[in-house]
Amino acid sequence: MQLLLQRHPLLVIVLAQLFGTSLWFSINGVALNLAADIGLTEAGLGYLTLAVQLGFITGALVIAMSSLADRFAASRVFALAALLGALVNGLFILAADFFTLALLLRFLTGLCLAGIYPLGMKLVISWTPEYAGRALGWLVGMLTLGTALPHLLRAVTPVLDWSLPMILASLLALIGGWLVWQLGEGRQLPQANKGILPLQGLAAWRDLSFRRITAGYFGHCWELYAFWTLVPFLVAREMNRLGAADSWISWLSFLIMAAGVFGCIWGGRLSRHFGSLQVARLLLLVSGFLCLVYPFIAAVSPYLMLALLALWGFAVIADSPQFSALASANAPREHLGSALAMMNAVGFALTLPSIALVTSLWPLLDVWVSLILLPGPLLGLRAIFKLKTGQLKEIRL
Repeated sequence: MQLLLQRHPLLVIVLAQLFGTSLWFSINGVALNLAADIGLTEAGLGYLTLAVQLGFITGALVIAMSSLADRFAASRVFALAALLGALVNGLFILAADFFTLALLLRFLTGLCLAGIYPLGMKLVISWTPEYAGRALGWLVGMLTLGTALPHLLRAVTPVLDWSLPMILASLLALIGGWLVWQLGEGRQLPQANKGILPLQGLAAWRDLSFRRITAGYFGHCWELYAFWTLVPFLVAREMNRLGAADSWISWLSFLIMAAGVFGCIWGGRLSRHFGSLQVARLLLLVSGFLCLVYPFIAAVSPYLMLALLALWGFAVIADSPQFSALASANAPREHLGSALAMMNAVGFALTLPSIALVTSLWPLLDVWVSLILLPGPLLGLRAIFKLKTGQLKEIRL
């Protein structure tokens, strides 16, 4: 089995990433049903989403500060995190009526996800360094699809209890962990070294170009998860204007978020010709423009607004693999796992205030909350336009 999986390592890793990250927004996919069954409000959903983000940030910081990602085999850390995440996600079903306990379980889910996403990036680079730019596009595409997957699970089980999509997400995470456990480690990076000391993984931050790359990524993060959190609300608004059934909300939310998969793949292909830096600039510019114009044209046809949401979903995540490719190329190889984990930790920390703001202000501001997302692309663009192509190591394949 292991030899069979190792013939197609990228396929195995991206599938495992897809299955593992289905835990991330598993609550958001059934939010409307939770609202009906236990009285979950928009603010409550925001708190549950924030708990996942906070757990991820905490876990990523622990991994980065302890150099765990470089001291132990990435495949083992990934598999263990997927197993624990599946169990914690399943326990939420029993705790949904107890909000404080539900918050704790979502925090623990995020903690486990910190062992899935950054470690998945390291595994991709260790197995497929010769086409890492495109491979990271596929990996982040699967993160996007995994994030959108709960909406699809809800859409295909509309008359069944909301716990079923949660159970399915946990089963998928278990499968993902098993796949990576069977795959094992690639040979293209330094092997796990228990002699690496805590804090040594922060060496990458001494480099000015690496810091500017991560600053661009941080601006991207401010916008991304807040937008994904808003998608069901924005879709519901257009469904109300069309007089369409609520069952369309899950389907369209999934399609809009899943559009990012094609954005990631397209961006990876484009980077072969223009480089990751230019592609990241273009895509961050597109999503920032949509942040700005969306509320000013919100009165036009609902079909046009849904099309713009699909374009936004396409662009909002597609720059992420390019930032990851740039960061991977410019970080010390022996500390790559820790550098990526720290970049993720800080970036996802910025998702906390943006998610809190858009979910709490949505009832008051409606579509105008999109302007809250705008500072992220603006500041990110400012950072990466200071980068000079000749000063960077680029993955251009």
